[in-house]
Amino acid sequence: MTYPSIYPTGVTIYNPEKSWSGYTVFQAKELGALLINMNGVEVQLWKGLHGFPNKIFPGGYVLGHTGVRSNAFGMQDYLDLVQLDWDGNIVWKFDQYEYIEDPGDKPRWMARQHHDYQRAGNPVGYYVPGMDPQIDKGNTLILCHKNLKNSKISDKTLLDDTIIEVTWKGDIVWEWTCSDHFDEYGFNEAAKNILSRNPNMRAAGGGMGDWMHINSMSILGPNKWYDAGDERFHPDNIIWDGRETNIIAIISKDTGKVVWKVGPEYDMSDALKKLGWIIGQHHAHMIPRGLPGEGNILVFDNGGWAGYGVPNPGAPTGAKNALRDYSRVLEFDPTTLEIVWQYTPAEAGFAMPTDADHFYSPFISGAQRLPNGNTLITEGSGGRIIEVTADHELVWEYISPYWGTAHKSNMVYRAYRVPYEWIPQLEHPKEVAIEPIDVTKFRVPGSEPEGRQRETVVEGVQPYQGSNALCVASTDVK
Repeated sequence: MTYPSIYPTGVTIYNPEKSWSGYTVFQAKELGALLINMNGVEVQLWKGLHGFPNKIFPGGYVLGHTGVRSNAFGMQDYLDLVQLDWDGNIVWKFDQYEYIEDPGDKPRWMARQHHDYQRAGNPVGYYVPGMDPQIDKGNTLILCHKNLKNSKISDKTLLDDTIIEVTWKGDIVWEWTCSDHFDEYGFNEAAKNILSRNPNMRAAGGGMGDWMHINSMSILGPNKWYDAGDERFHPDNIIWDGRETNIIAIISKDTGKVVWKVGPEYDMSDALKKLGWIIGQHHAHMIPRGLPGEGNILVFDNGGWAGYGVPNPGAPTGAKNALRDYSRVLEFDPTTLEIVWQYTPAEAGFAMPTDADHFYSPFISGAQRLPNGNTLITEGSGGRIIEVTADHELVWEYISPYWGTAHKSNMVYRAYRVPYEWIPQLEHPKEVAIEPIDVTKFRVPGSEPEGRQRETVVEGVQPYQGSNALCVASTDVK
């Protein structure tokens, strides 16, 4: 995948008549949590508030964290989870999960939070009609890390994923540990073999295996499947996805056991084969009640590389053995696995259905269902946030202009759209349509052609017939 070195940033397309307009929040690299309107105007910056991810609550509150543990000892271990008001004051904070004594650093309590969290009142962390997250009370589910060993997986130290529930006062009242349920994930012998030898080892902390790498976690909430009697989809149950294993799973809040899953293999049934391999995915969640598609699973299927299993030419050791060079956003029925809606390079309108150059983010990213049926998609690796209709029309596009200093990237982990009413501190903004630039005619100032200087007609060349035809087919070639 390649990008041009120069391209427009900010909002490049906006159709107010077809968009679900509101404010969008995302992490602007090292700058902080940034809130923009539909025309890309930066209406609020919480400078220095990091976001993994940032989330907006009603009343202009924002969640994020104030710092990260040294990479020498941890990986994506964030110090705390904090809720700030509009003026940047901390109104809630949690950091009491583990007391850390890293050599050379001052001992302190840390949350070791990573990737996701949910506040009571809302199952998914984005706007759902009638399901506002609580802002001054309520428990919070937090995705965290814990270092441990589990001989069923490997003799090496693991960077394991945990989910904890904490009260408004910061008391931990529930905890779930991923590796405790290893036997429930369905790994075959080839996968177990490579996991034992190399559970995705990272250099931090002297070496630890980031074997599952859960990157999304949310509550199911009320849904039609449970109403019809299917206990797997109890509203309190939790859905998560493991980026390194290609697994999406639902666990029972009551027992902690896996009650539903897809992956790690996608060739075990006709339904799975039709769904296709989900690889390195992010932000798998059930679309909440009150939104179009409610009850279906929505996921950003990254592609790229992930999984453990039989070696192949692209994965000679069996690590990261599933490979695909384009992304998909999938909405599918969790009971039949039938794809209800998708967005791939084909739906984006590109000539090749696997055109990775135009829709591909092999890491980070996410998708949010909007109340009008549109989908907000974070194509994260290129810093691109788009809104598309159910008919796949692109009605809003934003390219982040913020590049990091540590890495040459404008990546955006995950963006969220919220209604104007959630930000009472601001007046309703004026919405101005932005027509797409005709890139075949646009030129950087100073590079405009002053008319074609010379034109030569080549005799005997057949007209171009499309992607399956040769561009040049001379009748005089000997």
